[in-house]
Amino acid sequence: MSRRPTADATVAHSDDTRAPGAPRVGDDAGDWRHYGRTDYPRILEAALDAFSEHGYHGTTTRELAQRCGLSVPGVYHHYPSKQDILFELMTVIIDELLRRSHEALDAAPPDPRAQFDALVESLLRFHMYRRRSAMVSTGELRSLEPGYRERYVAKRDEQQRMLDGVVRDGVASGQFATPYPADASRSIASLCVGVATWYRPDGDLSVEALLERYLTIARSIVGVAAGGAEPGSR
Repeated sequence: MSRRPTADATVAHSDDTRAPGAPRVGDDAGDWRHYGRTDYPRILEAALDAFSEHGYHGTTTRELAQRCGLSVPGVYHHYPSKQDILFELMTVIIDELLRRSHEALDAAPPDPRAQFDALVESLLRFHMYRRRSAMVSTGELRSLEPGYRERYVAKRDEQQRMLDGVVRDGVASGQFATPYPADASRSIASLCVGVATWYRPDGDLSVEALLERYLTIARSIVGVAAGGAEPGSR
């Protein structure tokens, strides 16, 4: 495994969606619903742009250097290889997802239905407001070398376990009726991830309308009756 990459200058990323009126990154810590612009090191910003456009294997280190205004040796000063850049980018992305998920659960009432709604809403918001980041981290998993892939998958599995636990608690409490909690949880995770492939901020539905529609679908998957009480609703 390569050495740890060194620090690089950070820049506010201009392309990921920012919620109307939301603060930039750095001002939204602790408020999991607010999305500012990403604040990646410039090499990671260049990597997100290039991998989104051409894929990991279609991007050269020379192109990354040109995009971020460095020489190729300058890039290698910070990251030993293109593989290290990919892993660092994917780690930054999933770490933000995990942080927001934990914050959503911590802020919700200790009730399975409220915890479920908060976690699913957090997943949906992330895949709306960080859709390019989400698509790169999902699509380029196949490009990670085995050691890095195992470390990334461990973080992804942590996210899935959070949702699994909330669904199991809902079934145990009698609030969810699904006879297949594990399958229901995986289906909901896939539903949320898929939003990144089609969501556009200028679409027909408002953010709140889209969230409510997909929360309704997620509730139906776990067996919550339509129109039922919503403890801790937004």
